[in-house]
Amino acid sequence: MTGKSAKMKNVKGRFRVNQNENRKKEISYEIRQNNMEEMPMGKKVVEIENLVKRYRELIALDHLNLAVEEGEIFGLLGPNGSGKTTAINCILALLYFDKGSVKVFGQEIQPDSYEIKKQIGVVLQNVAVFEELTVQENIDYFCGLYIQDKKTRKQYVEEAIIFSGLEDFRKFYPKKLSGGLLRRLNIACGIAHKPRLIIMDEPTVAVDPQSRNRILEGIQKLNREGATIIYTSHYMEEVEQICSRIAILDKGRCVATGTRDELKSMIRMGEKIHMEVLELQPFQIEEIKELRHVYQVEYQDGMLEIRCSGGKHNLVHILDYFGSRNIGFGRVYSELPTLNDVFLEITGKELRDAAETA
Repeated sequence: MTGKSAKMKNVKGRFRVNQNENRKKEISYEIRQNNMEEMPMGKKVVEIENLVKRYRELIALDHLNLAVEEGEIFGLLGPNGSGKTTAINCILALLYFDKGSVKVFGQEIQPDSYEIKKQIGVVLQNVAVFEELTVQENIDYFCGLYIQDKKTRKQYVEEAIIFSGLEDFRKFYPKKLSGGLLRRLNIACGIAHKPRLIIMDEPTVAVDPQSRNRILEGIQKLNREGATIIYTSHYMEEVEQICSRIAILDKGRCVATGTRDELKSMIRMGEKIHMEVLELQPFQIEEIKELRHVYQVEYQDGMLEIRCSGGKHNLVHILDYFGSRNIGFGRVYSELPTLNDVFLEITGKELRDAAETA
């Protein structure tokens, strides 16, 4: 036995773990349909109800309720140990849970729900590919887990190679690839069978800005062409950029769900104003605190930061205050709350060092 078949036989399950990504060409990447009934727009792809998962004394999921609708890029956020990984493993039927239900495409998911699992693609944070196989052989192997017809599989593999920009590297082995190319290969292996639901667990961790931007563009393209995507990341700006709806998990519960704007409206901070001020007296800082909508003032090293809880003309009122008292200032800029502000206000600012078993 020689060639590819020999290599396939000798694969011993060793994986290469690395990070990074890049992408060049794009092609039309229509989502594969199979015998499962088509779902109308707006129907729930994933439904989690009162899900409870315990690890002895640790409650990883505490009556979690979550729903992902068809056509969404759904952001799943949470500090370490919040339950994200456990929730994903339950969606994939990789874990038994103590209570509740998980439905995917309207059906209860079970370990042997193979027809449902054919419709799911997974892109893990750690790149996991066979070192004994080339780029093309890796993609063909993972695609072959779902697509048995050789002609169809060959077409899907070629489309995944082009989509991921790996045309010039199809005969390379993983150990010869850069971190960015490994990221591309990882994504190609996860989407080659054209799943309707794609779960992406921090696919851009530790990549350069150019690679990250190309990954995000690719995710949006997959979504436009029919895939529903669950996306986890610790990069808030990514989630804010691409996700249509976002859930924040903490201590095994969903503590907030909504669009970017809906989440921002849940927190106290409505505007943050920064001013360069050479000198401010303590009584002046107290007077600024008394201005309408101001709830927090910090002054350090000539930089004044003012947080406002609402209102449309906060900057005007603050500039009027400085002008009426002839207080000189330099650069001034204002910013609206970010998703990071939402995350920190809802989950707290303390570090979470718990292992991500939950």
